[in-house]
Order: sequence, then structure tokens, then C-alpha cells
Amino acid sequence: MNKWYEDPGTPGSNVIYSRIRLVRNWREYPFPGKMTREQSAEMTGKLYEGLAGIGSLEGKKFRFAYLDRMADLEKTALFERRAINRSVLKKHQPSGLILSEDEREGVVLNGDDHIRIQTVDMGLCLSRLYQRADRIDDYIGNRFDYSFDEKYGYLTSFPTNVGTGLRASAVVHLPVLSRKKNFASLTADMARFGTVIRGVYGDGGENFGSLYQVSNQKTLGQSEKEIIDLVAKTAAELDVQEKKLRKDALRQRPLGRADEAYKSYGVLRYARRLTRKDAMELLSQIMAGINDGILKTDEPCSLFGLMVGIQPANLLSRSEKPLSREELDAARAAFLRERLPEIQ
Repeated sequence: MNKWYEDPGTPGSNVIYSRIRLVRNWREYPFPGKMTREQSAEMTGKLYEGLAGIGSLEGKKFRFAYLDRMADLEKTALFERRAINRSVLKKHQPSGLILSEDEREGVVLNGDDHIRIQTVDMGLCLSRLYQRADRIDDYIGNRFDYSFDEKYGYLTSFPTNVGTGLRASAVVHLPVLSRKKNFASLTADMARFGTVIRGVYGDGGENFGSLYQVSNQKTLGQSEKEIIDLVAKTAAELDVQEKKLRKDALRQRPLGRADEAYKSYGVLRYARRLTRKDAMELLSQIMAGINDGILKTDEPCSLFGLMVGIQPANLLSRSEKPLSREELDAARAAFLRERLPEIQ
């Protein structure tokens, strides 16, 4: 079964993927930061037992795993694939993960909060993802009594999540817009309207691949629909601005744009060693070239899926032995040579 990030996505769109996250807490226990190790283990076990039939909800097989018993490499690979967040990656208290085979649906147990529901998929599809997350939320809520206040809504470990407990996000590819001088002021303006924009693979000049996540700042005082509409509107507006700038660049210097795309493809097709930074930047150029109609592939391909695949832990997970930095760069180049789509 293909993972969600291996699907080609929406042709011509710069919105790479969308994600919905809901956080909840079980009224019977303190927040995770206040729990003993024994309480953490007890609660995680009870949640596992109560959610054993969750697969029937989506008609899929789900994997049940204890994150604190998992090897660091496997956990880091899950983090690179967006299945868990950084704080769970570093956590040593008993915690769990319920994850569908295609990794489109997941529930983290005893992370920052007792329950973290996530749905994710390619393209701009926040409303559809929320419907899926809401079904899972209802399934869990019917079995476990949530911490809820009539005035403030769902109670969470962090005040920024109180209310709906909803974080909606969309990742947008902005190789041209992000390099404009006014990009910082543009993101600051959007923050005043309730959204925040961050680099996916770092910030500023270190954001390899030009991928930016748009998400809501507040979870209190807005309905779920208002949050989703706000994030979707912001992502769509960034998509429109990026397309306009790339269209102008293609009209003003068509040979230069074509040269960038074809050179990037040529390097990835024949390179024997690639750093993570170089590979991400080259894939970004190819992604833009395909979306702009400069490069045409024989069949649809998820360039973002290749970006996920070349991250260090995912590369190491495929290797039968530990790799030095040079060997890792060689494995990255080989991975891309094998999977890069043919162009017409």
C-alpha cells in the first residue's frame, strides 16, 4: 500500500499536502507533564485496549506500537514522515502510536497531551481531512471522557491549544516568492490575521526545498470551520502569488528557467553523491519545472515523496549496515537515480 506522501498530488498546484491535528485529554488522568511513569504506562495501556477496534472505522489495518520501546532510528524516520512530532521523538516516558498502513491517519498516545489525532494527505484538502479526524475523535470520545470546560472548550497541556484543540496546516512550495525581499513582511501581515508561516525543513536561508507550512495561531474563540477556512484561504493565496511570479519569470527568461530545471534533473539523474541540502534544492527546482510545464514526465511522480525518502533516518532504515556521512550521501544519490521519473 502506498504511503500518503507517495501519491503525486494535485497537478499544477504548489500546495503539497494538508494536515489536521486534534489534541484531547482523558479526564481520569493528569496532563502528561504531571504523570508518573506508572500512570503513563497504565493510561497508555488502557487507551490501547479501548481503541483496539479503531481499524473498523476507516476500513484499514492499523499498527499499534509503544514509542518508548522503539529504536531511535525508527522513531526518527516516523518524525521525518510527519507521523510524530519532535517532542514525542525525544520523550522517554511510556507513549504509544496507532498508525494506519498508509500513514494517513494516526493517533499518538501520551505525547504532549493524552491523545493526538492526525489526518494527512496530499493537496489542499483540509475539510475532508477534518471530517476523517472528527470521526476518529467521536470514536475515541465515545469510549473515554475528555477534559472539557463549557467556557473554554477542550483543556490541553499548552494554553495555545485550549478551545477546539485543532491545528490545521498546509504545506506550500514557494521557491520564488520566498526569495522576494518582502516575504518576511508578507508573513508578518498574515500573522496579524491569525496564521503563522514556518519553514518545513528549517527557517530562513536554511529552509532546504522552499517548503513552508501555513497553520492557525489560535484554537480558542474560533470554530473549526473558521480555522480551516482561514488556513485554506491563506494557502490558496500563497499558491496564486507563487504562480504569478513563476509565470512572469518564465515569460521574461524562458531559457534561464528551462536551464535551471533541466540542469537540476541532469544532476539528480547522474550524481553519485548528494548532500541533503543539494538534493532538496535540486528536487525543488524539478518540482517547479514540472508544475510550470517545462519538464514533462512519462508518468505522475511524487517529488515530495522523494524528499521524504532522502531524509537521513529513512535512508538509514533501508540500509543493512550503518553508513558514514559519505556513504549516506552516496545512498541518497542512488535512491534518487532509481526513482527519478523519466522525462519526455
